[in-house]
Amino acid sequence: MPDAGIEERVARLEGRVEGFEERFASLERRIDGLDHRLSSRIEALDHRLSSQLEGLNRTLSGRIEALDHKVSRHFTWTVGIQVAVLLAVVAALTGR
Repeated sequence: MPDAGIEERVARLEGRVEGFEERFASLERRIDGLDHRLSSRIEALDHRLSSQLEGLNRTLSGRIEALDHKVSRHFTWTVGIQVAVLLAVVAALTGR
């Protein structure tokens, strides 16, 4: 009779272990699904950010080029004015 009690207890424990295995398998499937969804969302976000960064890069490059042209133009005017003033000072000193 004592063997029947042990067999009954072992069978009960085996049933519980099988239940745990099913739960772990279910959790593993859910985690895999979550990982897949998260990976696809991260890829979509990465794609969106890279396209926005490319647009921002083009915009900034255009603005930097425009600023470079403007600075060059202003530098030319400044040097021209300085040369004109120098010539006026030299002419005034020489008495012409």
